[in-house]
Amino acid sequence: MDFRHNFVSINCVNVGIGNSGTTPMVFLVSPLAPSQIALVDFLGNVLLDTYVSPQSRVTEYRTAHTGYTSCVSFHTVQSKMLALLKGKILVGHCLWLDLSVLGISHPARDTRDVALYQPFRNALTGPSAVPGLYTLSWTFMQRRSCDGTQNPVECSRVALDLWRSQRLEWEKAISSMNWPCALPPAQYARCFT
Repeated sequence: MDFRHNFVSINCVNVGIGNSGTTPMVFLVSPLAPSQIALVDFLGNVLLDTYVSPQSRVTEYRTAHTGYTSCVSFHTVQSKMLALLKGKILVGHCLWLDLSVLGISHPARDTRDVALYQPFRNALTGPSAVPGLYTLSWTFMQRRSCDGTQNPVECSRVALDLWRSQRLEWEKAISSMNWPCALPPAQYARCFT
């Protein structure tokens, strides 16, 4: 498998919409709207890093986490993301959330979600807990990441580095038809084809 060309990593930073920032978006997939999206390639090179204009009025900018400023239209970013993800294996942390706020789906077999990777989960709090990216980064790489304002480029790279640290075992399990990850929450099944 050509890892350098087939793998990309995504991360979204979200803002809240509606009353108190809790109302679902127009297409009813999430109470959040993407405010910044990043996609990096296998080597961590930035393919996309942009602020996104939500489809609804933002009522909670979450400025401490987003650093939100100007943005590109949601539909423009959604179309670009679909084109960039076509035929790629998508790496990330809690991918169901990123796919949900983008209103897109991706083939489940072409996802590598470090939040669902069973060996990571088993080594931490238990097989059913969803570990945070910061916790995974510190525990398995002794690397501080995503401190303060969330940076989606950094978070994409951290998820990619976590996957790379287990790449051989992860891909061997998949090759032997032994999926090494837990399932994402059932209400996000539409995010995976």
